[in-house]
Order: sequence, then structure tokens, then C-alpha cells
Amino acid sequence: MNDHLINRCNLPPRTIASCHFNTYPQALKIQGVYAANRLLFELLRKQQTAEERGIQFHDYMDVKFQLHQWQREDSKNSRKSLKNSYLRFLRGWLFDSNSIEGAVLKGWVESRFGLVPTFHHRPIRNFEDVAYQRFTFDRMKGAERTSAIFSQLDLLYEFVQQELPHHYPGRTHLRLYRGINDLEEHLILEQYDRKHCLLRLNNLNSFTDDFEHAWEFGSRVLQTEVPLVKIVFAGGLLPRSLFRGEGELLVIGGEYEVEVLTGG
Repeated sequence: MNDHLINRCNLPPRTIASCHFNTYPQALKIQGVYAANRLLFELLRKQQTAEERGIQFHDYMDVKFQLHQWQREDSKNSRKSLKNSYLRFLRGWLFDSNSIEGAVLKGWVESRFGLVPTFHHRPIRNFEDVAYQRFTFDRMKGAERTSAIFSQLDLLYEFVQQELPHHYPGRTHLRLYRGINDLEEHLILEQYDRKHCLLRLNNLNSFTDDFEHAWEFGSRVLQTEVPLVKIVFAGGLLPRSLFRGEGELLVIGGEYEVEVLTGG
């Protein structure tokens, strides 16, 4: 399945999806996000700790998207649309990446980076596929539940990209792990040997930085080097009072060289 020809960031989808990009990453910038929110990033630079920056970010989101005003709305739908913030969608993804919340997050990656999902409940082969129609329906149903969720996710990605260098100074990649039971969710593009291959990962994926934790999710583990610019979210970047699950990371997909580790 081909990716879109256009997106809303500074590099074309084919470049972002390529294995070459993962080896030699470049900064990814969603159009207009930083410029429209300079005040936020000026405030973040004044904070000394990750805890303070996480709280500052959430407070800014709270005000910008009026998330705190949900109780004042007259209608049930209006209250729900404000109450269901970016945190609700992140939690929904971690509970089930094939949920409606998962479809919204995959839809955001498709919209901003041009990478089409390859799995939602089952493999997606083309735009006419029933699985793609199911994904589209779930994405639309989920997006109507909240206020400007794609714009909220734009800011979350920019915040994460500004925050990661504080935690990993001088690093361009992280070694991450993903527990699986089989490879049916992923397209094998090239098999190098019994343990090493080139995969096309879904446009958004859960990984962990804890090798042992990855085994809790499958009988095999994918190990790969992920560029920091492809990390959409890492649980440890927000205070525990807002979000738990520090070892979980959401990673933009595409072509990845992976090592498949088996137990025993």
C-alpha cells in the first residue's frame, strides 16, 4: 500500500518511511506548530526540571483548548468533547491500539506525516480494503469526541521533540523493543537471515525501552534502533500525576531493520 504523496511536514512521506531516513534522520517539523505556539516553548525553556516542564505543557494545553471548562458546557456532547483531551487518547491507545482512540492516533500520523496505516484490527492492503474503511470510520468517530484533537497531538509531538534532548543529550537513536507473537501485522520487505529482516511497521507502534518488559507482550521481541525524531510520545516525559506507563513509547513507523529475538 502506497503512502500519500503530500503531508503537513517538511519532508515527503517516502523519505520519512524509508530505512535510509532511520539511519540518517533529519528533524521533522509539522507546519506552523512551533511558530503558532512560541509562548509555550519560551515558558518551557524557563523551567528547570522535567516535572516542571511537563506541568507547564499540560497547563498550556488546558488553557489553549479550554479543557478545564468541560463542566461549564450545557450539552453532554460539548462536555465530552472538552473532557476527552490528548491524555484520554494516549490512555486509549495503551489499552488497545486497535481502539477508536488508536484509529485517531493513526489518523493523525497519516494526516501529518503522510504514512498510511498498514494494520487496524487486521492488515490493510489498499484504500479500497474493508479494513481501511473500518479504520476511517473509527478515526472519524473518535475525532468527533474531542476538541481539535489533531492540533493537540501536533503540540504533543513538538513538546516531546523539545524534551527528548534533555533526557538523551547527544543521542540520535534509542534501542527499543516490541513484544510480538507473530509477524502478521508487519510486512516483511527483505529477509537478511533467520533473525534479521527489513519490516514495514504500522504507521504508529508501541515500543518499550525495557527489554524484559517487552517479553510480557509476546513470545518474540523486535529489537531496533529508533531515531528520536520518530518518537511521538514517551510516558516518562509527563508527570505521574498526569500519565503512568513510563516505559511505553509511541513510534512512527515505516521501514525498519529489526532483529527478531526468541526466548530460550
